[in-house]
Amino acid sequence: MPRTPEETMRRLLDLMLAKDTDAVADLWAEDGTAEFPFAAGSSPRRLTGRKEIRDYLAGFPEVYDLRAVPPITVHHTQRPDTVVVEYHADGQSVRTGEPYRMDYIVVITVQNGSITHFRDYWNPLANATAAGTLPELLDSLRSGTVR
Repeated sequence: MPRTPEETMRRLLDLMLAKDTDAVADLWAEDGTAEFPFAAGSSPRRLTGRKEIRDYLAGFPEVYDLRAVPPITVHHTQRPDTVVVEYHADGQSVRTGEPYRMDYIVVITVQNGSITHFRDYWNPLANATAAGTLPELLDSLRSGTVR
C-alpha cells in the first residue's frame, strides 16, 4: 500500500489506467474528501466519504478510455503529507470517439496511508467537449444553474 502522497498519486493514476475505480476509491480515508473547484454544470464540486467517491468514479470508464498518463511533475510542500501534482491524461471519449486530453493540477493530502483531501483543478470545457456534453454545459451556464 502506498504511504506517501506522491506514491499514492502514482498508484491512483496506475489504477485509473487499469480502469479499477473501486481500488481508486479504496485509496481514500473513510471520511476523505474530493473537491473540484472548477466543476460546472452537473459535475459535483465536492464529494465526502469513500462511498460518494466510489459512486462518482464508477462511471468514468464508460465515458473515457484513459490510455496514458505521461510522466507527472510533483511539487513538495512544507507539509510532508501534501504534494501538488501536475499531469495530463490521454485517451479517447467512449461516447464520441474523440481524443481525450486533459490537463490536471491536483493537491493531495495523505495521512496514515489514505487520501484525506484531494483537490482537482481541471477544465470543465475541455471535459464537456471530450464527453460530448458541451451543449448541456453551455445551457447550464446560460441558465445560471452552475454551482
